[in-house]
Amino acid sequence: MRFENMMLRDIKAAKAERTPIVIPVGTIEYHGPHCSLGCDTQICLGLLSELEKRKNIIIAPPVWYGVASFAVGGPENGTVNVDVDIFEAYIYQILKSLLYGGFKNIYMLIHHQYETENLMPMTLACMKAAKKLIFEYLEETRGRGWWGSNDFASYYEELEASDCPWNWITVLPAMSAEVQKATGYDHAGKYECSILRALYPDAVKTERIPESDAWFIQSAAESSVELGLKMVELSVEDLYNKIN
Repeated sequence: MRFENMMLRDIKAAKAERTPIVIPVGTIEYHGPHCSLGCDTQICLGLLSELEKRKNIIIAPPVWYGVASFAVGGPENGTVNVDVDIFEAYIYQILKSLLYGGFKNIYMLIHHQYETENLMPMTLACMKAAKKLIFEYLEETRGRGWWGSNDFASYYEELEASDCPWNWITVLPAMSAEVQKATGYDHAGKYECSILRALYPDAVKTERIPESDAWFIQSAAESSVELGLKMVELSVEDLYNKIN
């Protein structure tokens, strides 16, 4: 189900049933001469489209522009970088509308600088925006000092409950550390091009690899749809178990 296609009745039902709503978060970033600028976001969106075939989820419109950095290439190569503080404020506003609107099962799915689930600026911005928002929401709805009130004496016993506030917004990698270890992970090389080819075949043009001698793209010549399908399968299975 696509969030932009939903109507009021659909939204009310989704909130009542606690249907997960997932925001794909990526970048517009240089991925060599052979790979699409939207690679990161496309991988998130493609995996969610596959997951949607197996699980009832809401796919929110993607956040295409992110904290790309110019580590791979400057703006002359198509990279669009958003300052991390501005990005965090933007994500905060999106999450605030969803949370105050009644959604309590929100996920952000990220595929950018997430090698072995290292916490890089864009991921940290999403996490910080989420925690900041939840604290503010709890203080506003439950009052200051809510945690210390005897009304919440069972706080620790309820931490594992699905409606625990810290479970309302979750940040996930499109490919977990376990999946990365089982297959492989890189930037615009063998692995990223393989999963992108499996999801969006027209987004990779391997015949254009010789246009650059950049070290990070040379292994893309070894990419394959077969490998990509394995990466998709493992990633979707992992997300199926984590998005509830």
